[in-house]
Order: sequence, then C-alpha cells, then structure tokens
Amino acid sequence: MSSFSRIGGYSLIEMLVVISVLAILATAAMPLVELTAKRNKERELKLALSEIRQAIDAYKSAYDKGLIDRSATVSGYPPNLNVLVSGARSNQAADGQLAFLLRRMPRDPFARPGIAAEQTWGLRSYASPPERPQPGADVYDVHSTSTEVGMNGVPYSQW
Repeated sequence: MSSFSRIGGYSLIEMLVVISVLAILATAAMPLVELTAKRNKERELKLALSEIRQAIDAYKSAYDKGLIDRSATVSGYPPNLNVLVSGARSNQAADGQLAFLLRRMPRDPFARPGIAAEQTWGLRSYASPPERPQPGADVYDVHSTSTEVGMNGVPYSQW
C-alpha cells in the first residue's frame, strides 16, 4: 500500500479547457444580446412614433371641429410638439381650460442621452415635401434624427 493518497480535484489543463469553452460561448452570445437590444429600441421607436403621430392627428381633428383655438396655425397642425403635452386652449370651456393630447413626450430611443424629449425628434411641417422633411410653422410629422439603419434596411429617419 502506498502512503500517498490521491486528492480529488481538477487539473490545470481541465480548468483551462472549461474557461476556453465558456469564453467561446460568451463570444457567441454577444451578438445575440446586441441584436435583442437593437430590436427593443426599434420597438420603442415604433411605439413612440405612433403615439406622437396619433396625438398630432387628434390635434388636427380637434382643430377642424373647432374644439381648440384656431389662431395657432393656418394648417391646423400643432405649432410645436410641446403643445401636445402642455395643452391647447379649448374652445369648449369658458374658463380657458386646456385640451391635453399627450401625458408626456416620448423620447427617440436612438437619440443621445441628456437631450429633452421634444428635441430628440426631427420635425416636418405641412409645407415640407416628404422626401426632404423640414421644420416650419407647424408640426405635420416627426421622424428619428438617428443616422443608423434599421434591421429592415430602412434608415430610422424614414420610419
């Protein structure tokens, strides 16, 4: 009988193999994490654009029906994005009550942090052509100011 007993455990080579396999798996998973993050931002962008566009359309509809003050713009679209949150003067109430169309202005998820939500969006006025959106006296539409391209191949600024 030997006086030496074998102590159980992992050898250095076994540990290196396990660490190498884990590193390869982590490297393979990183693109998936980035893809998921981008997909979530795209979903946020779609929802934010939809929410703002619905509020712009509701403002125009209320303007056309005479429910809000008609002196703001000639086109009937809001003069700026802030009006959707801060409220438009209602013609229905004698006390100058405001009609609110958004609770808060959503941010462009692809915009730099630290910028006010209203400033993260590119604006298109009613007088602006669709192929070259430009700000103007009113807000007819909004778009992302990001220069990135979506997973569908369309730049975010054209969504």
